Amino acid sequence: MPPVPPPPSAPGTAVTAVYTGSFDPITLGHLDVIERAARIFPAVVVGVGINPDKHPLFDLEERVGLVAASWPTSPA
Repeated sequence: MPPVPPPPSAPGTAVTAVYTGSFDPITLGHLDVIERAARIFPAVVVGVGINPDKHPLFDLEERVGLVAASWPTSPA
């Protein structure tokens, strides 16, 4: 797959990608999206949320931990 050029931004500004989901559990597909975003954007924020319509397998703290453990450069 050819590299994707970064999105246009004003000079001197940084663009941050935000990827949100319940990540219950985080999958290889989720990690692929994060890896692709990390190649395009200087910063990627992964937000682990609560969906009241779902019955999660893992609680919020466990899901945050799983996301952090799955992504070695995670600051969490």
